[in-house]
Amino acid sequence: MVKYEIHSKKTPTEEQIKMLEEAAAKPVSFDEDCPELTAEELAQFRRVSEERRETRRKQTVTLRLSPQALQKAKSLGKGYTGVLSRILESALNDNEVIKRHL
Repeated sequence: MVKYEIHSKKTPTEEQIKMLEEAAAKPVSFDEDCPELTAEELAQFRRVSEERRETRRKQTVTLRLSPQALQKAKSLGKGYTGVLSRILESALNDNEVIKRHL
């Protein structure tokens, strides 16, 4: 067995694309350790991203930031609001940080 990691947010290399095409061309062989699943069994599966989406739904809020804080946040580049969300969540989980800023 060979294991390769391909990151979904990065464009695959030509070598990775070739490996995926070769893997797709290989036949699937089922046995007693790995039987073919029935339609009912397959219906029980959900994508992990769907589960995560359900547990981590984001809400839009209005937040007032100082010009300096906004400038630093925007300097993080595209997706800076997601980074801010993770920073805020991390800070709110740290009681010492909360006490320091009250």
